[in-house]
Amino acid sequence: MSLSSAPLSRRAVLQLAGSAVNLPLLPLSSAAGQAVGQAPAPGQTRAQPTGKPAARKALPLKIGVASYSLRSFPQPQAIAALKELGVTYVNIKDVHLSRTEGAEAIRAGRKAFEDAGITIMGGGTLTWKTNDEALMRKDFEYAKLAGMPLVVCSPNPDALDTLEKMVKEFDIKAAIHNHGPEDQWYPAPSDVLTRVQGRDPRLGLCMDIGHSVRAKADIVKSIADAGPRLLDLHIKDLTDMSDKTSQVEVGRGVLDVVGVFKALVAMKFAGHVALEYEINEKDPVDGMRESLAYMRGIAAALA
Repeated sequence: MSLSSAPLSRRAVLQLAGSAVNLPLLPLSSAAGQAVGQAPAPGQTRAQPTGKPAARKALPLKIGVASYSLRSFPQPQAIAALKELGVTYVNIKDVHLSRTEGAEAIRAGRKAFEDAGITIMGGGTLTWKTNDEALMRKDFEYAKLAGMPLVVCSPNPDALDTLEKMVKEFDIKAAIHNHGPEDQWYPAPSDVLTRVQGRDPRLGLCMDIGHSVRAKADIVKSIADAGPRLLDLHIKDLTDMSDKTSQVEVGRGVLDVVGVFKALVAMKFAGHVALEYEINEKDPVDGMRESLAYMRGIAAALA
């Protein structure tokens, strides 16, 4: 059974997380590329083992974590948890890299993530309730010091011209986060896309699939609709598509996570696919581990 022909069971996906991701890539040469157990073609000799371990198959998506998932942990413990979970990509919440610190402290905080082998994919969510250029500039300066190629944000629509100016000046992408029916500015992905149409391509969408379904959006179609404007993605799961308090481990709910991953792989999405685990705030690691295993299993099946 394949993901392209029929849905995999949750158990099968979790098994893939532990096995398919470790399958070796076959070399591209004709001899070394023979299938296991297949006789060589006439005139060819079977490739001999080199004694070196084969390369492992890379996942087709950058799967990581929004550090808001670990918001109750100070930075050293959060980094330790990420390492325990095998996470190499992160979107940093400012609780783990404060915006109010001086430049040296921000650089030191950045280095702590980088020294742990974790790539900083962005930071946020940064909210700008008014069109305050001085505040926005300060936040972009913070993002630059922190090594963030992208900020996840929620700007007042009146501030979009200023935001576009900052994006161009700092060459840092701005991904506007939709927050569901309670969001007066950007409930659904389409609300972001309407606002950024015709603007700099570095101004786009951070789609939260949990908030999106509560805003009655088709999350798979929204990915296609966004196209290159999709800059970042937050993954979670719900048992009730109208109730944000129904969040569960990814794969235990009703959201079409497989469909989302298929759409992302099809469009060769190069951004961050970040688990945002908002439940069990004081003890989230086990739930995060299960969610990441499910996400990695889907990606492995699609590799």
